[in-house]
Amino acid sequence: MNKRVLSILVDNTSGVLSRVSGLFSRRGYSIDSLTVGETENSAYSRMTVVVHGDDQVLDQIEKQVAKLEDVRCVKVLKSGHRVCRELILVTVGVMAEERPAVVAIADIFRAKIVDVGINTMMIELTGNQSKLNAFIKLLDGYDIKEMVRTGIAGLSRGAEDMFEEIDSE
Repeated sequence: MNKRVLSILVDNTSGVLSRVSGLFSRRGYSIDSLTVGETENSAYSRMTVVVHGDDQVLDQIEKQVAKLEDVRCVKVLKSGHRVCRELILVTVGVMAEERPAVVAIADIFRAKIVDVGINTMMIELTGNQSKLNAFIKLLDGYDIKEMVRTGIAGLSRGAEDMFEEIDSE
């Protein structure tokens, strides 16, 4: 099984997320990660979709997504030619005597302590998936109360792989 990261430029209109994700569900494709946000031009949004499958299935997904009405462009973010990041927020249950150890783990990963309660600490970390997974593994001995991951956001490295300017009609 191969993994493919798709960067999809879409019209920033209501229902576009539903139409794109609907294509995946109708075809029985599983989405590993999906993030969406407005671009520098408020008329468009960028979706970063991570999918896995054999090459034939992945090529078919790419072609079917490109045919959707709201989709302006689909690019494959190739390994080595992309920058992908993910954000994680983790609330850890800690007693006062455990805090220095948890802070030390956070410091190793350049994470931020964003909230402190009487018996909890919330930590924010941004990085690639392997960094986040390593961080979670080190927190394994602590009481993880809640955790959320944003999913991957990514762009191609350099200017040659950027989406071409889209003319307004």
